Amino acid sequence: MFLGVVQVSAQKDSIYIEAKLSADRKTLEVNQEIVYYNHSDKQLQTLKLLNWISAYHKRGTSLVYRKLEDRNNDLHFAKADQLGKLLELNIKNSENQPISINALSDENLFLPLKEALQPGEAVTLKLQYRIQLPDKTFTGYGTADQNTALKYFFIVPDQFDPDNISKKEYRDIEESVSFNTFWTVNFDIPVNSFIESNLPQVQMNSFKGYLDSDPEFIISTNSYPSIKVDVDGFSSEVKFGYNLKPEEKQNLEFLLPLQLKFLKDKIGFIPQTLFISDKFRAKEDFFGNNDIRFWKFRFQLFTDAEKTDLDYFGIITKKILDENIIADKEKDHWFKNGLKSYLEIQYLKKFYKDTKLLGALPETKLFGIKPLKIFHASKVKLLDRYGLAYQYIMLQNLDQKIDDNFSSLSNFNDMAVSSFETGSLFDYSADKMGNDTFNGVVKNYISQNSGKKIKPEEFLSDLSEKDKTSGYLTNFLKQKNRVNFKLKNIKKENDSLHIKITKNTDAPIPVKLETQTREGEKKAYWIETEENKNNNELFLPASDNIYKVTLNTGYSFPESNYRDNFLYAKGIFSNAKKIKLKLIKDIPDPEYNEIYISPRVRFNNTYDKFLLGINLKNQSFFDQKFLYSFTPMYSSGTGKLTGSGAVSYSFLPAESIIRSLTFGVSGSYFHYDYGLAYRKASVLSNISFRKDPRSTISRSIGMSYNYFDRDLSPVMIANNDYKKYNLWSFGYGYSDNQMIHEKSFSISTQGMEDFNKVTAEAFYRWEFAPKQKLSLRLFAGYFLRNDTRNNLFNYGISRVSNYAFSYSLLGESANSGILSQQFILADGGFKSFIPGSVNKWITSFNVDSSVWKIFHVYADAGIYKNQDRPTKFIWDSGIKVRIIPDFLEVYFPIQSSLGFEPSFKDYAKRIRYTLVLNLGTIINAARRGWY
Repeated sequence: MFLGVVQVSAQKDSIYIEAKLSADRKTLEVNQEIVYYNHSDKQLQTLKLLNWISAYHKRGTSLVYRKLEDRNNDLHFAKADQLGKLLELNIKNSENQPISINALSDENLFLPLKEALQPGEAVTLKLQYRIQLPDKTFTGYGTADQNTALKYFFIVPDQFDPDNISKKEYRDIEESVSFNTFWTVNFDIPVNSFIESNLPQVQMNSFKGYLDSDPEFIISTNSYPSIKVDVDGFSSEVKFGYNLKPEEKQNLEFLLPLQLKFLKDKIGFIPQTLFISDKFRAKEDFFGNNDIRFWKFRFQLFTDAEKTDLDYFGIITKKILDENIIADKEKDHWFKNGLKSYLEIQYLKKFYKDTKLLGALPETKLFGIKPLKIFHASKVKLLDRYGLAYQYIMLQNLDQKIDDNFSSLSNFNDMAVSSFETGSLFDYSADKMGNDTFNGVVKNYISQNSGKKIKPEEFLSDLSEKDKTSGYLTNFLKQKNRVNFKLKNIKKENDSLHIKITKNTDAPIPVKLETQTREGEKKAYWIETEENKNNNELFLPASDNIYKVTLNTGYSFPESNYRDNFLYAKGIFSNAKKIKLKLIKDIPDPEYNEIYISPRVRFNNTYDKFLLGINLKNQSFFDQKFLYSFTPMYSSGTGKLTGSGAVSYSFLPAESIIRSLTFGVSGSYFHYDYGLAYRKASVLSNISFRKDPRSTISRSIGMSYNYFDRDLSPVMIANNDYKKYNLWSFGYGYSDNQMIHEKSFSISTQGMEDFNKVTAEAFYRWEFAPKQKLSLRLFAGYFLRNDTRNNLFNYGISRVSNYAFSYSLLGESANSGILSQQFILADGGFKSFIPGSVNKWITSFNVDSSVWKIFHVYADAGIYKNQDRPTKFIWDSGIKVRIIPDFLEVYFPIQSSLGFEPSFKDYAKRIRYTLVLNLGTIINAARRGWY
């Protein structure tokens, strides 16, 4: 049989496998023979084999680290019997001579060849090995109760770079490993088991055929369904590695012929068989069409049939591309991802052209009205999701270059940049040159490169030959996109309209202009801009009764700013945009200058009591460079007008060590005690440094100047308290929010005319078991100079002095009652009410550790010194209950320098709590792992 395989697959690599799965489906015994051809143009002295089962065998592998980046610690905390590893391995050459190997735990096995392998020649290897399969929950491959999924577990040659001594490690990114290979695989599986594969099945448990992708096998106790489809007389079968619900299968029997026919027309072919695993379905389904569930309520965006259609079109499309295009995913990921998104866009244009992004949700009634209709989000089309996703990440300057290595892309950029941005560019080119022409280029390119590793640059060159205006794409993919087209102005000159368009790039990128009359009649024009010329003009007949002009409508081109793509040719808003007032934060409508007006009701403290007001700002769900926010409020506690306001501008250089440079000014007026107000004016600057978007590390430098003016009581005046003071501060912060070892460090200096002090803080939190953490904090503060008149600016021991009004205290000056028991982890960080403050130096150490579920123990210890006083040592300990971790926690002091605190009569007043009501903090915690 093996000789027949070699003959059939001449000049193609061949792999013959006899595999036996143990009864408990935890161990796989393999006899394997590899015929490997040197497809390169140089001789090989060694051959690199990929032993990727070893990625599962211990902590510290690239796979474990990547899972932690994605906020998944299952593999890190896995038990020994859940891990995967190579148990035994013997390798012989064609002469049955053993070949020495490096450690079994290495993911790369380098085999020295007896004689150099010349280009076009083959070498035969015989392998015998036994592997322990990992738990399936880690990557979707491995063993579970119901089935066993096998992929990337067999030892295979590294065909992309066989002689490269650099290590290639498994990271679960679905990259191609084996291609241009003829496989023969015979299985011995437990009784009453069924097996499915993307390889053609020749007889029971035996598979044979040629693949340009990696083989997959699902061994289960159940037989999984398949659907046969006829497209233009061509029979195709779609096999599933999971069960289908009856309604889902019924929908697919209707939809699959339509989807495959659509794809055949676009790319020129469909395969005879397709195999879809549950992992592939979860990775490639349509993002954003799931039902919204809140408590006991369920809001359906799309019908079940629509969800099945949207999901499976993307799944089927990507599977066909993966099975038939050989690409190095690390370098050329954008080609197949972009084609998938392009085909999705084309499919949506045909069948979902006017479908809204939120589906049927805006039609949901509440008390007889449709509240979501007031949002611009309810009008955004499903087609707009591609431009919006890119716009969202780009406005935070966290986007990446399209051709960045795939392993370095954040999860969000995998979708927004590699897929959506590239797909939008393909669709833009197709719109310009004609869809049939673009599709013809795709068909020819895939056909000409069948069985060969692609070079996507050649595809871009083919596009440029069909339409020279597509030539900008080659360089465009290599840099961050900050291209912006702007409608400068519209002037009427004699019998024509003179439309001036500018661009911020020298590249000759075409731009699409659309005109619209008051009656809604639209016309489109393509303007081929010139290289090294940033001003372009267009003359249109004034008789066309043009009312509005738009550039690149519908987010068709991934611009850096869509807000300057709209102008009115007539009316009071001629050469300007209309203003729109909105009540609630929304997806921005770039056609308008939007001002968000929203009511504000909050409880400040016992001094202002309820604060009633309105907030006016321009900040939508998307970040903007220029931001303003003004909040006038009425204080029911004082009967006076209070409030705050701020203006800021951020510079976001695309290619720099700086991610953002922000300047801002702000002011506020509130009360901090009965009948006493404070006025605060600030000027600030902050530099946030660029980071690897997959990294959890962030670094920043902040500088600020604050002016304070406080009302003083007669007693405070008599004590010569501070009425007006100026604070200067400068600080550096570093944080690493990785999942297991979270750490941060900050150092700052602050001063005014009466003091200067330096403060440093280091924090470390270790997750030593699932959801069990140990936290350590070290704080040090030192006054370089202290000539202050009182203790206002002192370091706190168990309370903080909020002299800069920077902490979210419920009771600014509360000395008793529930508000005074609020705890802020700052300065000394002691939870017990240890009296006093520090005017010279303090060092404290805070420890917090999980004990059982939500219960923790804590301990604090420190040394401090006041001027003209001896050094003192203090400590405390107790129990912490994490009701909502990091947001609502309660501290019960037990033993401290004060004694056994539960024995104190006022113990209830000694209980502390933390309460964080910062929505931004909650959002930042939720988005970790995406970017």
